[in-house]
Amino acid sequence: MFKKGKLFFIIAETPLHPGSGGDSSGLVDLPIQRERYTNYPKIEASGLKGCIREAFYSFIDLDKNQKQYILIQNDKTKKLLEKFDTLKEIWKNEKGEEKKDTDNNTLILYNQAIDLIFGPENTDEAHASALSFTDARILLFPVKSLKGVFAWITCPLVLERFKEDLKLVGQIPEELDIDFTNIQNTFPEQTNISIDSNIVLEEYTFKVKEDKQTSQIAKLLAKNIFPQSDKDIYKFWREKLEKDLVILSDDDFEQFVSTSTEVITRTRIDDKTGTVKPGALWTEEYLPQDTILYSIAMASPIRVKDEEAKGVFKANNSNEEAEKVLEFFELGVPEIIQIGGNQTIGKGLARIQIFNFGGE
Repeated sequence: MFKKGKLFFIIAETPLHPGSGGDSSGLVDLPIQRERYTNYPKIEASGLKGCIREAFYSFIDLDKNQKQYILIQNDKTKKLLEKFDTLKEIWKNEKGEEKKDTDNNTLILYNQAIDLIFGPENTDEAHASALSFTDARILLFPVKSLKGVFAWITCPLVLERFKEDLKLVGQIPEELDIDFTNIQNTFPEQTNISIDSNIVLEEYTFKVKEDKQTSQIAKLLAKNIFPQSDKDIYKFWREKLEKDLVILSDDDFEQFVSTSTEVITRTRIDDKTGTVKPGALWTEEYLPQDTILYSIAMASPIRVKDEEAKGVFKANNSNEEAEKVLEFFELGVPEIIQIGGNQTIGKGLARIQIFNFGGE
């Protein structure tokens, strides 16, 4: 049973193709993963966990001079080493003097920490991971708008789910502790996409109204998904989300996420003839860029004995140990990770943003 949890957003920086395993029973040869009963897009937890684990290994590189693997020195790894002093315990000898092979020893303990959190991959003494993930659920979906280029849409069912998931990890803010049942066909005050109290999304026109609660929801999401920083590189997107969020009905939302994904036709060319190879024409479905999903990282105490854990996550009790596991994830997860297929053609880049009640 997990002891601690943290919700995080997944923002598509390029189109995502979390494939459904080649199920081509529909019109698309390679569709994306979807929930069975709602048809909402999702990313399976097993695939998400594998992508995040691989992202942690992105901090390991080959030192060309010494011809050995080292831990890359950057802001993420520095914060990890500062916070988790036990990763550096092996650095000193009995006299307290630093050893010469400090980078290599740190790398060994870093690899051990990843195995403790995500579970070992190649070992006869396998154990379960201390970090679990839920399926990534859809939160905001970008749709073409006649005015303002595009809008993010959501619906009461999605927001109710989001609220319940936040309650699960004890993170529910006041702005979301409301009944969403009767909030639909609304947009924030001072929106950029309204035309005389109407909005046109794709080829559909909706009669909508300004709503104070929708404004509060949009501001809460905006400051957490696009947090303010020293350079404030997300200012444009934060302000757009604050104004261009639309809460549609559940049925209308389902129609858009079912029919407004990107479907791309691909082919394979014969090198000799310069023509399409027989049978080499297929279609792929993508979640569009700027789609926003979320998942929950759930931590439990590590599942090995203290002496086997090298003291990396050793704590006084199970709650503290779970907190350390979650903190290692939060400090170490890269800002950009790769999700789904077709990474060699620029697909699958996603930004990870931890929900932190303020985005600062």
